[in-house]
Amino acid sequence: MSQIINLTVFKIFFKSSNAGGILLFICVIISLIVANSPASQGLQHILDTKLGYESDTVHLNYSILLWINDGLMAIFFLLVGLEIKREIVEGELSSPKKASLPILCAIGGAIVPALIYLSFNSGKETAGGWGIPMATDIAFALAVIGMLGNRIPASLKVFLAALAIVDDLIAILVIAFFYSSGIEFSYLLYAGIGLVILIVMNRMNIQNPYLYLIPGVFVWYFIHHSGIHATIAGVLVAMTIPTNDTDIESPLERLEHALVKPVNFLIIPLFAFANTNITLESSMIQGLVAPLGLGVGLGLLFGKPLGILTMTLICSKLGISSLPEGSSFKHIFGVGLLAGIGFTMSIFISILSFGDPLHINEAKLSILLTSMLSGIFGYFVLHIFGRNRNNS
Repeated sequence: MSQIINLTVFKIFFKSSNAGGILLFICVIISLIVANSPASQGLQHILDTKLGYESDTVHLNYSILLWINDGLMAIFFLLVGLEIKREIVEGELSSPKKASLPILCAIGGAIVPALIYLSFNSGKETAGGWGIPMATDIAFALAVIGMLGNRIPASLKVFLAALAIVDDLIAILVIAFFYSSGIEFSYLLYAGIGLVILIVMNRMNIQNPYLYLIPGVFVWYFIHHSGIHATIAGVLVAMTIPTNDTDIESPLERLEHALVKPVNFLIIPLFAFANTNITLESSMIQGLVAPLGLGVGLGLLFGKPLGILTMTLICSKLGISSLPEGSSFKHIFGVGLLAGIGFTMSIFISILSFGDPLHINEAKLSILLTSMLSGIFGYFVLHIFGRNRNNS
């Protein structure tokens, strides 16, 4: 009987919209505990272990950590790309009227944090990390807002989701143009041929979404060797998979549904576990008030809500777009705070930004602490204004 109850609880948890965020948080805590215990060297040895195959023509022998960051994260970006395309075709980004506010708010919420970061780090060796505070973690942000239930308008949750998706697109473009190494054009040409094949398959109306993954693997391989970060392949492949704006489930939607649980319950938690194993040192704590730590922390905690709220005010005053139904500027401020939960994408960009492990760990620590504060403040701001809304 107890086994049946435990299994039921287990199923309920994994069907919960908050489950991915909760699991992500648990993995972060476990990773930090392991990193600051005698088991830390063992974990690092495992992450450094190489797996794969290598010959004169094929080069696929990498560490487990690189397979997670460049391989599994390409699947995460594939899912992000599918979400972006679906929103463009049939969702909150499908018309200028719907798309204007989340797009402009995402731009404001990316530019202001980057400027705050550069105000502390311009001319320093850490200046290249300006992209770190630009990103929003969809899983964490939506998990927090989901905990508020009916206290806030449903339109606000849709707005945050659309904003976070556009935010991810901006982060993807930033990675592609600013955080890629020297370009090998021969490999890029091969990747382009793979994409042409995928586009032809789309034009031929091939409905099996998994057939698109076969050329997609080759696109990933060639982009990985071209100098552009391999995860971009996931987004490019996603854009070639067919979808529609009808009630009939499209190949894109079938693939998206198939990927949601593996990404949320395996890939992202594994990425978090592998990349937040930070051994805490006194110099890192001091680094929180150094230019790098301040740039990241203030960029996420203050830059995000400031950029989003400012852009909302401008759009409202100029009549470009209106607030989400049933919401106020106070709600937008709370959403802006939640957008300061950078985590997954911010950590990913920090890894690409620096060669010095100390700078990477200082950035990660600042991201972790600031994301936690952004989530707490955002939750309580929306909780308070949501309560006022229910009492009115």
